[in-house]
Amino acid sequence: MMKVFCGRANPTTGAVEWMEEGEDYDYHQEIARSCYADMLNDKDRNQKYYQGIRAAVGRVKERGQRAIVLDIGTGTGLLSMMAVTAGADFCYAVEVFKPMAETAGKIVEKNGFSNKIKIINKHSTEVTVGPDGDMESRANILITELFDTELIGEGALPSYEHAHRYLVQEGCEAVPHRATVYAQLVESKRMWSWNKLFPIHVQAEGGKKVIVSPPEMENCPGAPSVYDIQLNQVPLSDFVALSEVVTMFSVDFSKQVSRAPSCHTMQLEPIESGKAQVVLSWWDIDMDPAGSIKCTMAPYWVQPASEDIPWRDHWMQCVYFLPHEDPIVQGQSVNLTAFHDDYSVWYKLQKGRAEEGDVAVESPVCRCQAHMLWNRPRFGELNDQNRTSLYLEALQKVLKPNSICLSVSDGSLLPVLAHHLGAEEVFTLETSSVSHSLMQKIFKANHLENKIKIIEKNPESLTSSDLGDKKVSVLIGEPFFSTSLLPWHNLYFWYARTALAPHLTSDIKVLPESASLHLMVVEFKDLWRIRSPCGSCEGFDVSTMDEMIKNSLDFRESREAEPHPLWEYPCKSLSDPEEVFTFDFQQTVLEHTLRKEGLVNLTRTGKTHGAVLWMEYQLVPGLCISTGLVQVADEKGYCQWTPHCKQAVYFFRSVTEPESLIDNPSAVAYTVSFNPKTGNVSMDFTLLN
Repeated sequence: MMKVFCGRANPTTGAVEWMEEGEDYDYHQEIARSCYADMLNDKDRNQKYYQGIRAAVGRVKERGQRAIVLDIGTGTGLLSMMAVTAGADFCYAVEVFKPMAETAGKIVEKNGFSNKIKIINKHSTEVTVGPDGDMESRANILITELFDTELIGEGALPSYEHAHRYLVQEGCEAVPHRATVYAQLVESKRMWSWNKLFPIHVQAEGGKKVIVSPPEMENCPGAPSVYDIQLNQVPLSDFVALSEVVTMFSVDFSKQVSRAPSCHTMQLEPIESGKAQVVLSWWDIDMDPAGSIKCTMAPYWVQPASEDIPWRDHWMQCVYFLPHEDPIVQGQSVNLTAFHDDYSVWYKLQKGRAEEGDVAVESPVCRCQAHMLWNRPRFGELNDQNRTSLYLEALQKVLKPNSICLSVSDGSLLPVLAHHLGAEEVFTLETSSVSHSLMQKIFKANHLENKIKIIEKNPESLTSSDLGDKKVSVLIGEPFFSTSLLPWHNLYFWYARTALAPHLTSDIKVLPESASLHLMVVEFKDLWRIRSPCGSCEGFDVSTMDEMIKNSLDFRESREAEPHPLWEYPCKSLSDPEEVFTFDFQQTVLEHTLRKEGLVNLTRTGKTHGAVLWMEYQLVPGLCISTGLVQVADEKGYCQWTPHCKQAVYFFRSVTEPESLIDNPSAVAYTVSFNPKTGNVSMDFTLLN
């Protein structure tokens, strides 16, 4: 097997590491992190597809025709097997991802359909038709599952356009038959805080100060990508609906589809006066022309209260931010326009008549650089006034009038707070040109461009002259680094502190003074499904897929924790939180590995799906910031998590290998190690009776 060297930056230590990987490494990463299990466990999706496929095959047979199916993006081959079972004469199943195509071939063979299903390992736009082609003839049934949360983000439109031109007959049946996109205009301080920087009020000795955002940020259309979240976890109290739900546009997949940029305008009658800030959007698909077989992504407030809403993570709902907030008045109509290109959708609100030529409006691109550095949860974190108040209180305890202060975090506002609280001199270390440029804009907007010095260097490269030949007496960090994925990756602050040791005074004050790693055993309401083997799906044996995912999980980074924003995924605690390690930032990074073995007693009965791990930062004695558990909310143990960070989730083998499940375990034994050379946290868990 060919070996390749992959260079990657270690998010914890900051070092670039070169690793020798097999040529299949990227495949394994793709499979291990995929949503295949989630899709196969989505019963509502599978049943609706099966119903739609049966109906489509039936309509073709009623016309006295052979049913020839083209299945684009076949994945496991599930939909093709449904089609053959429903009576299709032959299926061409197209899958571009080679390991997936090979697995589909094995699944099809295992289920006895090899003589009626041909797996084509190509992109659908490369498939040929004819005596020597991939397909003998054009198909008269088109089956696809090319959709993401935004509907078109996985290239559905170009694939459909090509298929209708070259691969299927005119007037073919299509499953799904159509998709419809819906939108609702809302005002939401919480959601708007994910997109803009609010003014931050600081009570300083010289009076009240206000930190404002630069004008470029105020007028910036924001990040170009949709924010896809589980809207079913957003309470009604978090937004005000300014309009009813409206249909923005539909796509009929049984006819020629165009990938050309397009726009669709709907007149809205505001049902409330308020600030138009956000468009909430979702779609549904009709599996048949009559619309009697429907699969919907509509959130809970749109669906009947009696409806049991299926849980799924591969399709969620969309949050779109308007370029700027616009006051609207109840009863005074406005026009909402949805634009789309090949892969993305965006929205614009107009109070007057819709302008001609709107289709030329370009997709939003960040012009202020903040949306390039800060993701949506990070905006929310910076806008959290309670969190800011804790940092202000902590800074007041460590800063003195003669403090020389150095901040180490990506695009942090702590240097501004330190300046307003009276530090003699403030420096900020920005390791990228983007964060450097953004901080320049923020300092200029607040007339601080000559008060705070930006140093664009890695900590190891810092020289005494960068600091004006002064020693740093107060080192501060949130810490936040844009490269961090797992909670302990922000321990990069500790490594930076170690590299900066020659530039620090002997009585250095470090804020936060320490960090601690915590864990808790939980039962997930639904998240466990993304890692649960499927076995059988609608009567078809797909266990080969389960084995493929397991092999990829075990490939190298076996049994790792993975990041998830748990405010979107309800879970209840089965144990008390356990502190595993404390990292003392007053000291340099340890040279020896930390290792802890412990036992967590289960205090509640439930399904032991996994452990959640998070960091807590002790700013100063008595003041702590949690990146995980905020509180165990009720007597049933349902937890409240900080919405600003992703927590680490380690799924137990009871989820990934249900045959290893122990009934009613009483405790969980754990072993957790921290390797200071690599910055890696490794762990293992065992369920005990």
